[in-house]
Amino acid sequence: MAIRVPGIMHAKQILRQSNLFVNKASSTSSVGVPKGYVAVYVGESERKRFVVPISFLSQPLFQELLSKAEEEYGYNYPTGGLTIPCREDIFIDLTSRLNGL
Repeated sequence: MAIRVPGIMHAKQILRQSNLFVNKASSTSSVGVPKGYVAVYVGESERKRFVVPISFLSQPLFQELLSKAEEEYGYNYPTGGLTIPCREDIFIDLTSRLNGL
């Protein structure tokens, strides 16, 4: 019997519907992303690409960012990959905290 956590299921739904996990040989969003990681684009006007562990997807702080991305873009990301609408310095601070968990 599997236990389902609503936050994780929501994160999986967002990723499944984004272009990051579409199996396309020519997809640039998955180039250079090791197994167990996901590429995200961060920034308000100019976006920078970050590669983060998929374990972040289960963290409440990261799930808040995913919810903001869903509100802002729905499932149509302007960069073709998962785009998170927050300042780069805030994202770096958040991921630094998550790395320490």
